[in-house]
Formats: sequence, C-alpha cells, structure tokens
Amino acid sequence: MLDKIKETANFIHSKITDIPKTAIILGTGLGELVNHIDITDSIDYKDIPNFPVSTVEGHCGKLIFGNLGNKRVMAMQGRFHFYEGYSMQQVTFPVRVMKALGITTLFVSNAAGGMNPDFKIGDIMIITDHINLFPEHPLRGKNYDELGPRFPDMSEPYSHRLINDALKVAEEKGINVKQGVYIGTQGPTFETPAEYRYFHRIGGDAVGMSTVPEVIVANHSGIEVFAISVITDMGGLEGVEPEKVSHEEVQKAAAAAQPKMTEIMKGLINEFKE
Repeated sequence: MLDKIKETANFIHSKITDIPKTAIILGTGLGELVNHIDITDSIDYKDIPNFPVSTVEGHCGKLIFGNLGNKRVMAMQGRFHFYEGYSMQQVTFPVRVMKALGITTLFVSNAAGGMNPDFKIGDIMIITDHINLFPEHPLRGKNYDELGPRFPDMSEPYSHRLINDALKVAEEKGINVKQGVYIGTQGPTFETPAEYRYFHRIGGDAVGMSTVPEVIVANHSGIEVFAISVITDMGGLEGVEPEKVSHEEVQKAAAAAQPKMTEIMKGLINEFKE
C-alpha cells in the first residue's frame, strides 16, 4: 500500500510542479464549481497509476489543478463508491495520495436523502458529524504508523472552525443553510421508508452512500475536513406518502441547488486560512 501511494504521488508530482494544500472532492451537487476554477492542469483518472475509475453517471473522472479565486486547489471531478465494487482501500486511496502530496485541508460535497422534518428538497446541509453504517471500515487491517495512528480520534471529524466560517459565508450571501448529522450507508439502493425512520431515530438528518470513508481516512491522515450535502429527496416522514426516487431525480435536484452550494464553497475556500 505504501509503495502504491508513493508511486501515485510521484507520478502526479512529475506532471504538476505547483501542488496546492487544498483539495476538493466534487461530488453530486458541486460539479458547477469546476466552471469557477481557472484550470492549469488536468489528469484523467485512467492515466494515474493505481487510481480506480469512476463508473457512476455524472462523475467525470479527472484530477484538476488550478486557481479558485485566490486559492490554488486540487479537485477530484468524480469520486469512488463502495457500492461500485471497490474495496474501502480503493475508495479512499485518493485521500492517501492527497496526504502524500501535502494536502492539509479537504472539502467534500454529496447528495443526500433527508429525513429531518425541518428539511426540504433543495436544502443545503453543512455536515457537523456522521454515523458510519458501512459494512466495511477503511482502516481495517494492518495500520501503517507512517499514515496515522492505530486508533485515530474522531471527536471532531468535521472542522468546527470551517463550519463556523461557512455559516458566516452563507449569512453574508443570504443563503439559508441547515446543519446536521450525515449517515453513510453502502447502497446502491435508496432507503426504504422504514430505513429513513430508523436513521432519523438514531440521530441522522440525512443519508448517503459516500463521504464517510473519505472523511475517516482524512482524519486518520491529519487532514482538516469540511463537508456539505444537498438534500435531493425526503423520506420516512410521519404521515407523508413516500415518493419514488431515481438517480436522475437526485441529479436534477442537485443541479438546481448547485448555485447555492457553489457560492458557499467558493466563498469558504477563498476566505479560510490554511
């Protein structure tokens, strides 16, 4: 594993001379942010040694380098999911490479189903914590002290200072945001009404099929994390007839919320101190 991380990082270093300290995983709902990046370089995932290739519609599969306002950033245009058949080590491999490249801060986005009755479709939720319900843990197996401790602390998986900065940005821009707990599940099925109710009862506000593995590995690596969800569907609400959900509908709802999410993320990345 260490050899693969080193090989991949060396390859990227050979292509990109100016490696930033800030990285973004452009999940569903944040694709528009690419249009705000002054791209200087990009590498297809298929050309990067040891990198998986995304198989999900709407995930392009490129590693992008450029300037977002006054910050130089690296952006993953498309991520990898456990439900695609990848191991947790493959899903989180890019985060390991980020650390090897010198990344210190990671910004993540996703689409999520909401079960908090105060939420509605199109809401933006800043993730304050998560509940890991994946059947596999990304740190299971031999621990390499070079990568992080055997038992990493998870008392602040999402940076309090970045959450506070994001709230200020949202207020300045007049964007209403929610805060909540994200539940990570395997997928690829969307949740049943009973599952939605269960997730809400155990403390969740939104549920999705990504983010948690990457955040765990980022914390293990000592990378500061900020994450945000767009609520693309609602389920399991008492007295409300559940609606059918499709990937196309999720993408449509995420696209409609993209401008708000992009404004928050762009403002936050430009204003935070590395």
